[in-house]
Amino acid sequence: MNLSFYIARRYLLGKKSQNAINIISGISILGIATGTMALVIVLSVFNGFDSVVKSLFNTFDPEIKISATEGKTFTPDPAVSQSILELPGVAAMSEVLEENVLLLYGDKQYIATIKGVDEAFQDVTGLDSMVYEGSMKLKDRNRAYAVVGRGVAYNLSIGLSFIDPLYVYTIDRKAKINMSQPEESIRRDFLYPSGIFAIEQEFDSKYILTDIAFVRELLSYQAEVSFLEVRLDPNFPPDQVQKEIAALLGEEFQVKNREQQNELFYRVMRSEKWAIFLILTFILIIASFNIIGSLSMLIIDKKKDILSLRNIGASNSLIKKIFLVEGWMISAIGSISGLLLGTTISWIQQSFGVIKLSGSGSFIIDAYPVHIEVIDIILIWITVLVIGLFAARYPVRQISKKYLAAIEKEGIV
Repeated sequence: MNLSFYIARRYLLGKKSQNAINIISGISILGIATGTMALVIVLSVFNGFDSVVKSLFNTFDPEIKISATEGKTFTPDPAVSQSILELPGVAAMSEVLEENVLLLYGDKQYIATIKGVDEAFQDVTGLDSMVYEGSMKLKDRNRAYAVVGRGVAYNLSIGLSFIDPLYVYTIDRKAKINMSQPEESIRRDFLYPSGIFAIEQEFDSKYILTDIAFVRELLSYQAEVSFLEVRLDPNFPPDQVQKEIAALLGEEFQVKNREQQNELFYRVMRSEKWAIFLILTFILIIASFNIIGSLSMLIIDKKKDILSLRNIGASNSLIKKIFLVEGWMISAIGSISGLLLGTTISWIQQSFGVIKLSGSGSFIIDAYPVHIEVIDIILIWITVLVIGLFAARYPVRQISKKYLAAIEKEGIV
């Protein structure tokens, strides 16, 4: 066994002449363990909420979205569309046409985005699973229907009675605006709401979905689309499929994955996670001050041992290494204990949902979500050990200044 480790272990576990040293060492271990446990639990809960929010976004956003580099719409080439569908890794593709419109239901008005989709849309997204009232019916014979977001339905007081129509108003892009008769430049049609979906407030208060043919007729389009939305086969690498689609389409089109579609959201989520990590790491640094106090008192308590070790030939580096290893052991014991406790608590919450969300009836989940990531555990452990190592260096440096120098000059402590 390494000599410095053996002596450091004896110093840590053995009885000291001053009982306060044992107490401070225990407090040091407890402080490191508590801070480490908090890091594991908080980051795991953050990962859980991150996964829930991303899953909600993924319900509405396609895996790949194709749009024109310039202009709001484009006319897809049937041959190119067929080539995309035949690419290995492409499972389905849907045509989408979007536009901002004014909605009128009864005596209430609301501005929203109408999203016209084709029959393949339900194969591309999982929106049908988020319809909590009514059904995902967009077309029945010659009549188009609308599935509206919960926020839109709330603002317009929409019911699914199929009695009151939902009127849709938009500017006729082909007409010249006549200020004396502005109503002549407005196009109007109506829909019957068939369902209400609930995903996330940003989507729920913005979108209504209907058949793409209805939107094209309303906007005086022929075959134009705003986007092509693609679902990928999970057995193929998504980055490679994205590159193949981009190469097939050329520079006139943008091909974005989900992270690129919501770049700001993903960047904010990552920034928040690292901000939480840094805040809790700062708390750990404060807790590590106990290591400085514990080692300082231990060095004072072991002055005679230092002299004895020096007299029997121990080098200055060995003596300093003993106390450095002891500080590292305090960090190691505290970090391992905190990791085990934090991981256990997180696993219990992840598996059984012990702690419930208040007012869970209004959420899609009823307990705090937790997701444990191995990379977080490794990063936390390395961070705690590095903090402990730096905390131990300060009192160890005082050995050479106060005691070893005195030994060399006078032979006493």
